[in-house]
Amino acid sequence: MADQDAQSPVGSEPPALPVLRWDELPEGPVLVLLDQTRLPVEEVELVCTDVPALVRAIRTLVVRGAPLLGIAGGYGVALAAARGYDVAEAVGLLERARPTAVNLGYGVRRVAAAYGAAAEKGAGAGAAEAAAVALAEARALHREDAQASRRMAEYGTALLEELLPGRGYQLLTHCNTGALVSGGEGTAFAVALRVHRQGRLRRLWVDETRPLLQGARLTAYEAARSGMAYSLLTDSAAGSLFAAGEVDAVLIGADRIAADGSVANKVGSYPLAVLAKYHHVPFIVVAPTTTVDMDTAEGTSIIVEQRSGQEVTELTSPQVVSAGGGGGMVVAPLGSPAYNPAFDITPPELITAIVTEEGVISPVTGVGLAELCARSSQVTIS
Repeated sequence: MADQDAQSPVGSEPPALPVLRWDELPEGPVLVLLDQTRLPVEEVELVCTDVPALVRAIRTLVVRGAPLLGIAGGYGVALAAARGYDVAEAVGLLERARPTAVNLGYGVRRVAAAYGAAAEKGAGAGAAEAAAVALAEARALHREDAQASRRMAEYGTALLEELLPGRGYQLLTHCNTGALVSGGEGTAFAVALRVHRQGRLRRLWVDETRPLLQGARLTAYEAARSGMAYSLLTDSAAGSLFAAGEVDAVLIGADRIAADGSVANKVGSYPLAVLAKYHHVPFIVVAPTTTVDMDTAEGTSIIVEQRSGQEVTELTSPQVVSAGGGGGMVVAPLGSPAYNPAFDITPPELITAIVTEEGVISPVTGVGLAELCARSSQVTIS
């Protein structure tokens, strides 16, 4: 395991990560992304001038994480509108880029709806006005996600205090759920970060998250950047941590939550839920209500993205992660078949609580989820 015990001074915060931004250049607007495939080696930006470039960035994990995908998708629609491309075609391309992440479709459809309503007013000057409306809606979505991140962190830390009162915490997390996936400071990671700022984080256990190492490359990067005490471990070592009593709670994010409370998250999440249940450790999912898909009745109905087997049969550096795999050091016999689902499904009975920006659901039930989403839908979007 790699250990990091450095603590940031009280009141000292690193500058915000420049994860995604809209730029107006002389040759036209662009969407600028922090290339997450290059982390932690270097911070490099990728400039997207059109929707196909953004779709490639999404599929190759340059930009990733459920909430941020929704934001990127919204800006993608605005980019198509601003540059005079076919918005309906752009919507189709973006929605299909990653099928499991429900936020992507939500962001795309929301901005497309705003654009469509404005475009009905007329052509010519109306087209420019509609493009401006689309951009304003994408920016509103971006702001709302940042606000949701703050509220989830507040609800999550309050829940930890309720479940584990008066103590410091050793928290285990999987994949990456920080500022790299969000318009704010993240989902599950934002809770751990708030605990750290309160001086109550004893240790953040970071799963490597194979095969693409989002934990090792990205969560450890964010933890080190924030001065958190953390240790990196292989996914298969988590069981020994539970057995040793070294985990107080598990915090993960979600890419889609079905109407029954089943959660799709990065593959490896389900085994953690089973371990947590056996060892009587709280297993907490932190995700915005935009991740809830009430049209998907149960977890078995969630379409799980299957990625290239070469991500398993080869070891790749961050710079060569690609949609089709390949380009890495071969670690399996040539032609070996590989099973490589991007996500797994955790049933609600293994989940202690789901933390959203609208509150906490515990126990996790379809009825409770529906009630919370109904409250959320009544909030006026600004």
